[in-house]
Amino acid sequence: MESVQGQVRSGTGGRLVLRSRLGAITLALLCAVQFLDIADSAIVNVALPSIQHSLGFSQQNLQWVASGYILTYGGFLLLGGRLGDLLGRRRMLLIGLAVFAGSSLTAGLATSAGLLVAARLVQGTGAALMAPAALSQLTISFREGSDRNTALGAWGAVSGMAAAAGVFLGGVISQGPGWRWVFFVNPPICAVVAAGALVLLANDRGGRAEGTTFDSQGAVLVTGGMLLLVYSLVRAPVVGWGSAQTIVTLTGSALLIVAFAVNELRSRNPLVPFAILRVKGLVAADLTQLIAFTGFFSMFFYATLYMQEVLHYSPLKAGAAYLPITAGFAVAGAMASQLVTRIGTRPVVVAGCLIAAAGIYYVSRVPLHGSYLSDLLPGFVVMSLGAGSVFVSVTAAANAGVPPDQAGLAAGLLNSSQQIGSALGLAVLSAVAITRTGHLLAARVPPVVAADAGYHQALLVGGIMMAAAALVALRIGNTRAPAPLVMVSTEATPQPEPYHSK
Repeated sequence: MESVQGQVRSGTGGRLVLRSRLGAITLALLCAVQFLDIADSAIVNVALPSIQHSLGFSQQNLQWVASGYILTYGGFLLLGGRLGDLLGRRRMLLIGLAVFAGSSLTAGLATSAGLLVAARLVQGTGAALMAPAALSQLTISFREGSDRNTALGAWGAVSGMAAAAGVFLGGVISQGPGWRWVFFVNPPICAVVAAGALVLLANDRGGRAEGTTFDSQGAVLVTGGMLLLVYSLVRAPVVGWGSAQTIVTLTGSALLIVAFAVNELRSRNPLVPFAILRVKGLVAADLTQLIAFTGFFSMFFYATLYMQEVLHYSPLKAGAAYLPITAGFAVAGAMASQLVTRIGTRPVVVAGCLIAAAGIYYVSRVPLHGSYLSDLLPGFVVMSLGAGSVFVSVTAAANAGVPPDQAGLAAGLLNSSQQIGSALGLAVLSAVAITRTGHLLAARVPPVVAADAGYHQALLVGGIMMAAAALVALRIGNTRAPAPLVMVSTEATPQPEPYHSK
């Protein structure tokens, strides 16, 4: 440990450079956290039928195996991000990894439906602690300019790659050693990442000054508001948008968030300093990701249903169908990180949204008994190239100009937009699909034809949402900051660096 950290302190010191072995290993370590978070949701989704049969889940309660994770992940993200700023990023990363590993082991050993759902709720909390800690650590670790853009590009590309790879791995594991190994693979990965974090990452102590009070009231209000919001979005497709439950929970969420805002304005030491919202383009970048994820999520959810329910693909075959998407994200990540440095984030995000929208639209036009090579694969590849560019460049845009002591909060905001966008996409597009299918069934259309039409209608709306994200992206900052000539030590508290917008 001494030798590795000594390399960081030696010479003139400096933020990490990707060309160095230490920089590459650190980037891989931090991206592994994001891969673990995103892939976990996709892997579990594929394993749901096996889990239902094994533990006797009802159809209504089965959704909580997936939704429980999304609920606490989205609900605790803002708090987790800010705790990293105040108490130390490495500390929160290690705590999150420990919680994630322990709950994964519990989920794999679960003998009842209730225990599995409880473990998933705790697992989401662990993810909410470690994901923003890893992203904020990445932001402050690499020097401004091409190195940081490339690092953020890798992070953004990993998000899409993990979603696609997770579907494939879920099929392999479910049809191989069994669904319990979906959870058993997590603890050893967490142990390796934790060991790497102890060796490679500086033991920062956070930015909380001694003697200052922690904004516990703000923490309770924002977490409660986010939990209710995500819960409302997850349950809306089941109970209906106009149901009393949806109206009450959405209203309660709004009231809690308003109370949180009032509390923060009055607090001497706010949990979330609203000054961060004045960072140029930050709000627009987060909104762009939120809207884009509603469309992106529709691609995986409804294309998977189409392949399994209409084309009768096995889980393994449906998962393998997404492998070209992982390659597309890798290519898009490499290209977009370089384009950001040359032309800025805004044109890359806008073009990426439009390209991804075209890919989703292509898939929405697939015939009832379509072919993978001619009908699905072209749309998958186009979508992955566009969406990969979006997630790479919007990550760079959302972190540009953010003071280092608020990097965790910025990471929490970005990850929250991703989770809320996924939940919102499922809620809205499920309503679209169910409505379309219901109308056709009422007209005595065969069930498979009606279901297929519902899937395609949802994909069409998902493509429209992705195109709409391009309009919001016009408001983000066009950041392409050059690398500074003088580098600062990673052991010292980093100071805000200027960024350039066009």
